[in-house]
Amino acid sequence: MGRNNPIRVLMGKPGLDGHDVGAKVVSMALRDAGMEVIYSGLHSTVDEIVQMAVQEGVDVIGLSILSNAHLPIAKKIISKLKEKGLSDVPVVMGGVIPKGDISLLKEYGIAEVCPFSTPLNKVVEAVSKVAQSKG
Repeated sequence: MGRNNPIRVLMGKPGLDGHDVGAKVVSMALRDAGMEVIYSGLHSTVDEIVQMAVQEGVDVIGLSILSNAHLPIAKKIISKLKEKGLSDVPVVMGGVIPKGDISLLKEYGIAEVCPFSTPLNKVVEAVSKVAQSKG
């Protein structure tokens, strides 16, 4: 049983990091794979990203983080999603993430982690996988 509608992904760029080329490249790869991508823009807060997820009815949230703030952001977004009744919306996190933090991020509730230099086809597979596990 396949999906009738494209996977809807919110690509979030939380925090003060001003580098978004990677997020845009990933967004284009997801779009080219048939997904519908909504981009939050630079400097979004976790609250803004969660609110966009509510408004847009997304299947997956993707976060691009290059600022070394991935651990507190992960905790906060998972908490906010639970607070809003969206604990079923998986979060995929990418960016500059040390390998040693991946298991901790997954303990927090991050569905998949795609560190810097993960091939785009693997990112697309990860997003597809978590979207399918949702519904």
